[in-house]
Amino acid sequence: MVGAISLLFVCEFVGDVVARVVGLPLPGSVLGMVILLLWLASLKRERETLSQVTSWLTAHLSVMFVPAAVGLVAQGPVLSRYGIGLVVATTVSTLLTLVVTVLVFHWALALGERRAPLGREKGVVA
Repeated sequence: MVGAISLLFVCEFVGDVVARVVGLPLPGSVLGMVILLLWLASLKRERETLSQVTSWLTAHLSVMFVPAAVGLVAQGPVLSRYGIGLVVATTVSTLLTLVVTVLVFHWALALGERRAPLGREKGVVA
């Protein structure tokens, strides 16, 4: 189990180092996930321990939000000054993201149906 946890930390650390050294505009944790993905794709063996560790982390994900909540409380003066603007910006950007996601999904669905309508592929009789 320690090995699986170490693998997660090493991938995150290497991703962070690469992001800082190269100066990529990506968070190190994202590069760490890519490194982990490449590692797992290259090794074709049982990963039961890693599955157990990640299942435990996912089950206790709410604990991971405690530092963020403490950080918000610690930034009380900033939130009192810019809080309304942050809430408005977050709400507008979330709604805009939802609308764009729906539009892209409908576009992709229509494109897929134009190429191969459901039930009308070669050799399939509806």
